Amino acid sequence: MRFDIAILYFLLRLFGKLPLRVLHAIGSGIGRFSLWRHSRTAHNTSVNLRIVRLGLDKAAQAALLREVMAQSGQSATEIAKIWGNDAERALDLVREVRGEALFDAALAAGKGVIIAAPHLGCWEVLNYWLCRKTPMAILYRPPRIAAVEGLLRKVRGALAPEQVRAEGAGVRTLYKRLAGGGTVGILPDQKPRAGEGEFAPFFGRDALTMVLLPRLAARTGSTVLFAFAERLAHGQGFRVHLLPAPEGLADADLGVACRALNRGVEQCVELAFTQYQWHYKRYSADARPSPYDNERAI
Repeated sequence: MRFDIAILYFLLRLFGKLPLRVLHAIGSGIGRFSLWRHSRTAHNTSVNLRIVRLGLDKAAQAALLREVMAQSGQSATEIAKIWGNDAERALDLVREVRGEALFDAALAAGKGVIIAAPHLGCWEVLNYWLCRKTPMAILYRPPRIAAVEGLLRKVRGALAPEQVRAEGAGVRTLYKRLAGGGTVGILPDQKPRAGEGEFAPFFGRDALTMVLLPRLAARTGSTVLFAFAERLAHGQGFRVHLLPAPEGLADADLGVACRALNRGVEQCVELAFTQYQWHYKRYSADARPSPYDNERAI
């Protein structure tokens, strides 16, 4: 392990000894400091909230932005608790699971399961919970720093999923795993590269939407479930949610399928609205000027 990565691992282990409520308090402070500094993250978050919550007045928008930024900070600092301890200890933080019977039934059907996990709540806790239930492969884009991959494998330990790169060979691996009745995880709100998606409404405005997940569902007949791990208040832990996919997600018409995919993400987000990663630039790929440019939103 590279020296700087080893230092990072040591810090994760050190801060992982703190109670979750303390880490969340630190995270809230970091998020609100970022807002006070008018950071790019805060700017993009503000732009997105104005798009998806258009009817709120100025005071309500400001209050919502403060809470979203606090939750964003918590999502960063809680990683120390998740990665700084072993996976089984991290799973002790799961206080409730809603929809587990859906997952059990999908596994029992033997036709493969696609977990659509939006940028919402704590993905790493969900990751551990799913991998304890069944072996799983996840589609991902490699980190910019190659050495970080080794750190991810080390901190995830025995409950690490198979990491499949978002490229041709990786996609073939997903098809093969699903054909054998296996489970794969995909971020359904990951903005695809140009030419690899369809525009579909997302909270009332068109956003470039991936076609890979609908194609996987249509070609394999696998069950699609949406899932996320909700962060509970006051450092109490997490609540795992599993929801059925909206009708039409496997439709042969990709426009219909992508609209259904975004509806599924929206349904998850509405259950824990402030825990979504609202700094993600979902609305920057169409022909219109990017809403994130040349605008002082905060």
